[in-house]
Amino acid sequence: MGINIVKRCSWVNMKNPLYIQYHDTEWSVPEHDDSKLFELLMLECFQAGLSWEFVLNKREAFRKAFDGFDAEKISAYDEEKFQRLMADTGIIRNRLKIQASVTNSRVFLEIQKEYGSFDAYIWGFTEGKSVVESCDIRTTSPLSDMISKELKKRGMKFVGSTIIYSYLQAIGVISAHEEKCDCKNK
Repeated sequence: MGINIVKRCSWVNMKNPLYIQYHDTEWSVPEHDDSKLFELLMLECFQAGLSWEFVLNKREAFRKAFDGFDAEKISAYDEEKFQRLMADTGIIRNRLKIQASVTNSRVFLEIQKEYGSFDAYIWGFTEGKSVVESCDIRTTSPLSDMISKELKKRGMKFVGSTIIYSYLQAIGVISAHEEKCDCKNK
């Protein structure tokens, strides 16, 4: 049985059902499934310089174009697949971001091998606990700075501190609903 959500975070576009559903059921909910962690990381990387709503509206097209966000498949993309992605009007056709998706998938797989799962790696920074703060207080934190630096050192691209902070909120490592939001304590 779900909670009847009346009040939401102020950033939610109440005219967009996808955005409302994302806020109510996914955003800032602790995520531990590696495939979902990978998908959200990929989408956040594509979001760099754009709005999350814009990316969210293209999510299904991204899933189709990127083989369901299968890290193994993406890590093996060749020039032919790259050209197909560059021609796909349903996704964000940024050459550097598409190239980064291949690189980042390889690093993601390396982290999985090293830690047993990406979940163990990313949640290890907070000892498996969510850090509670309001989503409107900052766009980076010492935690996102540290994780961003670590991922860059490993070779990932488009993982600056602001993107990582947003990612940590998305996957619930940072639990960040506004005080007035009905999702705050669900």
